[in-house]
Amino acid sequence: MRDNEERKRRRELEKQQKRKAQEISKKRKSRNREYTFVSCFFVLIFVSLIGYLVYFDKVKSEDFINSPYNTRQDTFSDRVVRGKIESSDGEVLAQTNVYEDGTEERTYPYANIFSHVVGYDSNGKSGLESEANFLLLTSHEFFLNQMKNEFKSQKNMGDTVVSTLNADLQTTAYQALGDRRGAVVAIEPSTGKILVEVSKPDFDPSTIAQNWEALVNDQNDSSLLNRATNGAYPPGSVFKIVTALDYFRTRGTLEDFSYLCEGGITKEGHTIRCYGGEVHGQEDFYSAFAHSCNSAFAEIGTMLGGSSLRSTAEDLLFNKDLPLTSYRKSTFSLNGKSSVAEVMQTAIGQGNTLVSPMHMALLTSAIANGGELMKPYLIDSVKNSDGETIKTTEPEKYKRLMSVNEANLMGKLMKKVVEEGTASALNGRGYTAAGKTGSAEFDENGSSHSWFVGYSNVDDPDLVVAIIVENGGTGSESAVPIAGQLFDAYYYD
Repeated sequence: MRDNEERKRRRELEKQQKRKAQEISKKRKSRNREYTFVSCFFVLIFVSLIGYLVYFDKVKSEDFINSPYNTRQDTFSDRVVRGKIESSDGEVLAQTNVYEDGTEERTYPYANIFSHVVGYDSNGKSGLESEANFLLLTSHEFFLNQMKNEFKSQKNMGDTVVSTLNADLQTTAYQALGDRRGAVVAIEPSTGKILVEVSKPDFDPSTIAQNWEALVNDQNDSSLLNRATNGAYPPGSVFKIVTALDYFRTRGTLEDFSYLCEGGITKEGHTIRCYGGEVHGQEDFYSAFAHSCNSAFAEIGTMLGGSSLRSTAEDLLFNKDLPLTSYRKSTFSLNGKSSVAEVMQTAIGQGNTLVSPMHMALLTSAIANGGELMKPYLIDSVKNSDGETIKTTEPEKYKRLMSVNEANLMGKLMKKVVEEGTASALNGRGYTAAGKTGSAEFDENGSSHSWFVGYSNVDDPDLVVAIIVENGGTGSESAVPIAGQLFDAYYYD
């Protein structure tokens, strides 16, 4: 009897011990899982940090170093003479002269002509002087020369930045704009190279320090403003490219359109008139676009509505970031609740829409390049003081703004403008061209800015231009002749 009870107690004790052992094992496993989770978490953080450091070093470091907010860059000038900026055709646009007493002077041989795009290097930095600051203060001289200069406590020569800018075309655009306010942009559509960027009024970057107070406080001319990238203008009739594209996207064809222009159109008490009260008569879509008929496009706008126009405009980068380092975002305010009057005005490029010449140049470049926008750039290559190339910028696709079919159709419309419309002054000059003129009213008196956007060599586009002349009247009056001079210089000079 006692033996049975003893065996029972032992079995019970063994069960308890086994349960305790299992509980301890479970606790250990649970604790081990926690340790494993924490260990994996910290390993993941460590690997992520290593990955980010590699990414930062290889991809982002130069952007941070070259940021205009990075004041440490200025310390580089203690060891390096700031390098040159050159045009793509070999002209010096900015250089540092070093005199016998060791003093340095930054000079700009072309004075005002490249003032905004090349920028200045005193009282802050702007333009290429800012964008390429790190490159200009980096030296890739032969290492033995660098060692010798270090031994003599002399500075090394900074690298030369070769821009995409063409000095001949820039000078042509600058002279063609004359004393008028405005901007001229020219881009190679197949690569995104910016060949011309002119803005007026301007300044002489060589004397920026002496004239700084006057320039900063200048309320009338705003000479420091780069109108090419940061100007905000009503687009006028060049916006009809957007309206035309939206119509094609919603209808699938342009062939069903017919309109009788009587010089004006009135809807819900709001009247839109064609420029100068001209009566265009019976029109199809191509003739309405070529003659820039406000009445027809106001009618088209009401057919499309605010939501549809907004969708297409935003596809073309209105209200969106642009692939540039410095710019003013273009704005488009229509929506589904907009009034008929607002839609009519916006469809012809008036209303509250604002756009920069550079944005219109990018939009036109996409059309010329089969709908694909190439990323615009100003720095073509970097070379050391001995002329050896250190790095080269490769063309890069940015975004497809429209299909190939849509781009071809827009090009066909724009070619009609040159062949038989408001830009006919560009016809018969030894090269083909396509474009769109615009007259953007900016006050109650009907005063208007003169616009032209377009490209040359229609079948295989070479050069895209976007031009605005403030208070210049019609596009054919002021902007088209400038485009003609640029195209002529490109092909014949």
